Amino acid sequence: MAKMWEGVTSGITDSLADDFNSSIGFDSRMYAEDIKGSMVHAEMLSNKGIIAQDEAEKIIEGLEGILSDIENGTLKIDYSCEDIHMFIEAELTGRLGELGKKLHTARSRNDQVALDLRLNMRKEIDEISDLLKEFIGIICDKAEENKGIIMPGYTHLQRAQPITFGHQIMAYAMMFLRDIERLADAKKRLNISPIGSCALAGTTYNTDRFFEAEKLGFEGPCLNSIDGVSDRDFVLEILFDISAIMMHLSRFSEEIILWSSWEFKFITLDDAYTTGSSIMPQKKNPDMAELVRGKTGRVYGDLMALLTTLKGIPLAYNKDMQEDKEGVFDAVDTVKMCIKIFIGMIKTLKTIPENMLKAAQKGFINATDLADYLVKKGESFRNAYKISGKIVADCMENGYILENYPLEKYKEKSRLFESDLYDAIDLTECVNKRISFGGTGIKSVENQISVVREKLK
Repeated sequence: MAKMWEGVTSGITDSLADDFNSSIGFDSRMYAEDIKGSMVHAEMLSNKGIIAQDEAEKIIEGLEGILSDIENGTLKIDYSCEDIHMFIEAELTGRLGELGKKLHTARSRNDQVALDLRLNMRKEIDEISDLLKEFIGIICDKAEENKGIIMPGYTHLQRAQPITFGHQIMAYAMMFLRDIERLADAKKRLNISPIGSCALAGTTYNTDRFFEAEKLGFEGPCLNSIDGVSDRDFVLEILFDISAIMMHLSRFSEEIILWSSWEFKFITLDDAYTTGSSIMPQKKNPDMAELVRGKTGRVYGDLMALLTTLKGIPLAYNKDMQEDKEGVFDAVDTVKMCIKIFIGMIKTLKTIPENMLKAAQKGFINATDLADYLVKKGESFRNAYKISGKIVADCMENGYILENYPLEKYKEKSRLFESDLYDAIDLTECVNKRISFGGTGIKSVENQISVVREKLK
C-alpha cells in the first residue's frame, strides 16, 4: 500500500523496517475513537467553511459506514497499513475518492493519535472504575456476612490483636475506593482536547478547537499546541493508578494465599478459582491469586518502561512516543482481568470461623486487653504491660491460654485481678469493646459498610 507521507521521500521502506515502524497491531483497538474524532473534525471543517457542508456529510456518512462494517465484521482491518489512522483514511478514500483526502485538512497524525488515546483512556478509566465499584460491593457483602467472625489481626505477620474478618477485608474496600478517586482525578487532567494542535504549531486555517473539544466531551482545548502533541503525562498517571490497584490486589492475593494454606486454613477457595497438582492429588493451589500477584510486576514494568522512554525526549513529537500504547493497553487489559477474577474469587470464598478463633486464642492476642483491665483497676500501663507479659510467658510454658489460666495464678501476679477479668479478656468482648471510630467492633464494621455503600452510589 502506498504511504500517505509519500512525497519528499519515495515512500518505499524496507519490509523489516515497515514491520518495525508499524503500530496497527496494537493501535487498531482505537478504531472507534479515531472514527468518532474524524466525524467531529469533518463537522468542524464544514462549520468553518473549510470544506463544503455536503462534502462533510458524505465524509461523515462514509466514516459511519466504515465503523459499522468493522463492528459487524464485514470490513477486516488491513494490518499491512502503518497504523489505524492510515487504514481508516485509506478506506475512506477508497470509498469516496478524492473527497476522502480532504478529511485530514487542519490536523496531523500527531494530534490525531493524541486525541484517540485520550478518548480511549477516558473510556477505559470508566470501565476500570465500574469494575472496582462492583468489586467493592462484593467485599461489603462478604464483610457483612463475617462482621462478627473473630480472627487474629497481625503486625509483622505475628498475631497481634483480635479483629473480625469483616473488619480485615473492609480495609481493602478503603484501598479500592481511593483507587477510584485517583482514576477520577486522572480523568480530570486527561480530559483536555489536543485536536487542532496539528503537528506542533497549530494551523493557518481558521479552525474551531473549542467546538471539537465540546463535541467530544472535553473540558476544552489544550492551551499550548506543542504540549498538546507531546504530553503523555495522562498515560503515566493512568499507569501509576493501575499499578496502585495491582499493588492492592497483590496484597489481597498474598493474604488469600496465606489464609487458604494448611498452616492457616482460615478460608476455602471455590474450586473454580484453584488448580490441582499434576502428581500430588491432595493439592488445591490458589493459582488465580498467585497469578494476580505475579502480574503486578508486569504492570509495574509497563509504568517504568514509559517513564524511561519519555525522560529524554525533546519537544515535540518523536516516534519513541509510539511506545506509550502497548504498555498502557497491556496494563489496562491486565488490571481489568485481575479485578474480574477477584470479583468471582471473593464472592465464592468461604470462611472457616472455628480455625480463626483457635488461632486467635492461641496467639494471646487479648494480652493488651488484660493490661487494660489492670489499668482500669488503677495500675499504671507500664506495670500492667509487664505483669501481662509475665502471665503470657507462664501460659506458654505450661500450656494455658489466657481464658483458662487459673484465677489464683492471676492473683499471684497482681492483687487487682478478680473473676471479672475473664469477661474482660473474652475475645468476643475484646472485639465489641473496641468502640472507637473505625475500629473492629461490629457496630463500627456495620458503619464502614454503610458509608462505603453510600459512596458507591
